[in-house]
Amino acid sequence: MRTFKTLSLVIVTAWTLAGCRTTYVPRVSEPTTYSINSSLPEDSTIIQYYTPFKIQMDQEMNRQIGYSTHFLNKSRADAESLAGNFFADALLAMGKNIDPDAQMAIATKGGIRSEVKQGPITVGSMFELMPFENTVTILELSAQDITVLADFIAKTGGQPIAGFTLKIKGDKASDIRINGKEIEPQQSYKLVTYDYLANGGDYIEGITSPIHRTNSSLRVREGLIQYVEKITKEGKNINTELDGRVTVIK
Repeated sequence: MRTFKTLSLVIVTAWTLAGCRTTYVPRVSEPTTYSINSSLPEDSTIIQYYTPFKIQMDQEMNRQIGYSTHFLNKSRADAESLAGNFFADALLAMGKNIDPDAQMAIATKGGIRSEVKQGPITVGSMFELMPFENTVTILELSAQDITVLADFIAKTGGQPIAGFTLKIKGDKASDIRINGKEIEPQQSYKLVTYDYLANGGDYIEGITSPIHRTNSSLRVREGLIQYVEKITKEGKNINTELDGRVTVIK
């Protein structure tokens, strides 16, 4: 049930020495309740108008672009998940296409909105995974900022990452390695993420004051589709595994 207030205009005509002047005065009448449910008759004109667009959209959303060997689950409780690894790996690949020097990638558990079923991967499943308008962003960070970011990952129980590994003990990160190598204090590193996180979304720490920022127009979901299509053209399936990139030390 939805309630709408109707607005009526009271036309007041005022006579002044200068002549006739008409004033429009808005007045809100009593609320009127309209029932909006399945009992309302369908409007055939509207249905005929949108049906061709719906058919075209359904065909595109159901178009198969690849195949997943495993069910790619997401998890807020676990430090690492298959959906998280897939997403971060794809994000890093997108970044490398923009800047070949990109080394790392990060997303957040909350940013991954669905899971990917085992079997055919469709365009629609990538839209469900990342339905937002977020665009790929590359940040050049200092070694100190990488450490702050790693501690954020530790405090939040792990986040989807690619290109680097770390161990979590308590609320602190240790043994941080980028492409298998320890962080060099005087070196900067290029991290791939998306604009929402780069702007401080999800309260992420360590990335909001980069040395340099590269914005792109590539939407993350479009990059996901391209990533899967590329792997498929290479004759491969999506075969994401848990590989210990984020490890919790008890």
